Amino acid sequence: MLILFLPTFLVFLMIGLPVFFALLAAPGILLWLNGQTNDITLLYRNVYNGMDSFPLMAIPFFMLAGELMNRGGITIRLVEFSQALMGHLRGGLAHVNVLSSILFAGLSGSAVADTSALGSMLIPAMEKQGYTRRFAAAITAASSVIGPIIPPSGIMIIYAYVMGESVAALFLAGIVPGVMVGVGLMLMIKVMADRYDFPVASRKYTWGERRQASLKAFFPLLTPVIILGGILGGIFTPTEAAAVAVGYAFLIGFFVLRTLTLKEVPEILSNAGLTSAVVLLLVGAAMAFKTVVSLSHAPEQLAQLILSLSENPLILLFLINLLLFIVGMFLDAGPAIIILGPILAPIFTSLGVDPIHFAIIMSVNLTVGLATPPMGLVLFVAAAVSREKVETIAKAILPFLAVEIIVIFLITYVPAISMTIPRITGFAN
Repeated sequence: MLILFLPTFLVFLMIGLPVFFALLAAPGILLWLNGQTNDITLLYRNVYNGMDSFPLMAIPFFMLAGELMNRGGITIRLVEFSQALMGHLRGGLAHVNVLSSILFAGLSGSAVADTSALGSMLIPAMEKQGYTRRFAAAITAASSVIGPIIPPSGIMIIYAYVMGESVAALFLAGIVPGVMVGVGLMLMIKVMADRYDFPVASRKYTWGERRQASLKAFFPLLTPVIILGGILGGIFTPTEAAAVAVGYAFLIGFFVLRTLTLKEVPEILSNAGLTSAVVLLLVGAAMAFKTVVSLSHAPEQLAQLILSLSENPLILLFLINLLLFIVGMFLDAGPAIIILGPILAPIFTSLGVDPIHFAIIMSVNLTVGLATPPMGLVLFVAAAVSREKVETIAKAILPFLAVEIIVIFLITYVPAISMTIPRITGFAN
């Protein structure tokens, strides 16, 4: 009977039950019907145990660092820097949107924070310059998925925690794929700009103005350097790096830029706390859900089913990408990684796929799922920010999703894209 946990979970999602409650209700009801009352106690105890982890402390710290930087006006400086570099191109503000997402990804690692922070500034600005609101919202949502790919990344911290992989290796492996997604989106914007005659900025920035914008963005852009440099240099762990990022963001906001005040601190802490609570509750529920997955022997049955389809790793990787893409349409990336990671990763590592390579395939695919209809979280955030319907944004985002799917398959079949930097630095074999 326990094998029915997944269909039951999907039914709960379709009727509108929040993911956290669906993750607990589906296995809980089946355990009760199966007479396994002792396992019900184990299930709900694991909600707390799933959150009680030192590595996971990095998530609320990175959330707080992103909130401090956003409220401290650092986002504005990144946008100004991006506009100084690319604003003069045809479709310049759309390019600025993507470049800002790449830069912001090195600060927060959150797609939702990216959509909210950049969308509130760039969507009205793009609409004022002549873009349609749905296009502005679509490119904001599409580019925001870069946030969890380029380090730091909350999704990769969760994967490393569940699968016992190196956070530093995953961070390094995500750099090139994240940049590739950004470049791919810019190429699509270039094609669309020429075809649909997108607006051009009124003037080209002088080198002096670009230098001035670079100086304003200098301290914010040091954040990923400090985080990655400290981790790779063995100075601090990823969790400690997140705490350092909070301290650095505080110093920059209060003493260097002087854009933050003590009055704003309670609200900043409250926002970061609420966002972190949502993520950690999902992680805790997903870890409890994982307990029932192991009791049901579903991983072994699914492994046998997958291996019966083909023994060719290339074909299986194609099929798994399709599966992950579909899962990403309905389930948030964090819970999906916790539920599917322990099932799928051992299958592909046994076929010779490097564990870090598979981690990136899974993380990038599920991250792109954040922008896919019908349940893509950043679509709803973009709709809220732009006051545009989710359905119209979902249609406008399709060309950009096509680009991101192409990048996923390039990452899948060309392991060097994600593995070169970890191997050069000695974090992967």
